[in-house]
Amino acid sequence: MNLPARKDHLDGLAVGILLACCMFWGFQQVLVKATLPEVPPIFQAALRFVGATALLMLWCRWRRVALFARDGTLWPGLLAGALFASEFACLYIGLQYTTASRLTVFLYTSPFWVALVLPLLVHAERLRSLQWAGLLLAFLAMVFALRESFVAPQSQDQLLGDALALAGGLAWGLTTVTIRASRLARTSAEKLLFYQVGVSAAVLPLLSLALGETWTWQFSSFALSSLLLQTVVGAFASYLVWMWMLGRYPATKISAFAFLTPLFALLFGALWLQEPLTPSLLVALALVAVGIVLVNRKPG
Repeated sequence: MNLPARKDHLDGLAVGILLACCMFWGFQQVLVKATLPEVPPIFQAALRFVGATALLMLWCRWRRVALFARDGTLWPGLLAGALFASEFACLYIGLQYTTASRLTVFLYTSPFWVALVLPLLVHAERLRSLQWAGLLLAFLAMVFALRESFVAPQSQDQLLGDALALAGGLAWGLTTVTIRASRLARTSAEKLLFYQVGVSAAVLPLLSLALGETWTWQFSSFALSSLLLQTVVGAFASYLVWMWMLGRYPATKISAFAFLTPLFALLFGALWLQEPLTPSLLVALALVAVGIVLVNRKPG
């Protein structure tokens, strides 16, 4: 299979796709939160990935993409799938113990893990000083926007939730590193996604049962629409595009855009759930934009 050559910077197409993905993922966080009263969190995630796996297999059959051919990607693929499932397990379980804003701060340390680990394995992914400054600026902007979350006294439960969120960010970062530093970087986006949603579809239902969640099959029209949107657009289409991007563009620069997702989540939360839209958020949005520009500057 002839794959397009990798690029060393993000072009206009890549930036547009990344903005669209981050915007939807920010909206999806609010959507998941609004659906929690009807569908338990891990069960909700399990339904998403079971549905996404079925859709992906139908897509690959239609496109004649081989999912089970031997190409040396089995073990790194299973590792990426396990890390992907671990990320979502940490995310959804952590929401039981800490606030969504605090969890988001720690979850989105993912680009730091990528920037720290990946250059040790892939020389082309090394960041220059200016790019590191941009990455740090984007992270500090997000903390600034969410600083109100840190004023409440911490409890044991909250600390556990924070630790789970940080573990989720580490799992996300290591998933990216596994993809970029192995043969997965040269496989099709469909097969790459199949490893991740397939493992999650197998693991998360078992975790849901182990946690004693109640499975219900009677959904309101809102819950059904939410699950369909999360499955078709969120867990299938947007992740398929993300996998394609990881195989074509620098992973460290792609990961920097992840900082936009929690800020979009706050914006949608303000519009839908009437959560406060503070001046801090508006300042942070501007700082994140500057940080992303610095990270994606081409070498002189």
